[in-house]
Amino acid sequence: MQSRTPRVPHQLAPHCGDIDARLTAELASVVAGARRRALRDGDRQIDTAHLLHSVIETDPEVRAAFDGGPPQTARVLGYLVQRSIGYGLRWQGAVEDSAAAPVVRDWAGVAGWSPAAVTAMEGALERAAARGDQRARGLDLLAVLASDAECRAVEVLRRAGVDAELLAGRLFEESRQA
Repeated sequence: MQSRTPRVPHQLAPHCGDIDARLTAELASVVAGARRRALRDGDRQIDTAHLLHSVIETDPEVRAAFDGGPPQTARVLGYLVQRSIGYGLRWQGAVEDSAAAPVVRDWAGVAGWSPAAVTAMEGALERAAARGDQRARGLDLLAVLASDAECRAVEVLRRAGVDAELLAGRLFEESRQA
């Protein structure tokens, strides 16, 4: 008996070598999870919603960062799951664009990543460097994702009732005080 579900080719999104080498083990796990999620969802690229989903599932510090606690985190994950089962179908086949990362930028060498996802990862690395760390953490990524008002991750956060601007501001303020 053959499955009626179309098969997605087993081709993972390529690694973004420079970025991958500068992540903590936990954040490298987040990226690997986002790659698997993009593949499973049939998406051509890792986007910011894949990164958000994976960082929330993987990192307890990220889950604790939501003001609404576990109920708010559960709502965000609920929207992300809906996205993977159909909510995000309108995103398939389209390059994620955002105010932080215009599509016209040359993204050679980072195939398999949306421009906004690359910008988010670069921003997480810059945030870590500003703190004096060589490697980015999950909270760095969450802060940068939440600060890009045009990315898919923020669209999911908004739909789940999270004030992304407030979340990003609080995370940036906490990092300055640390």
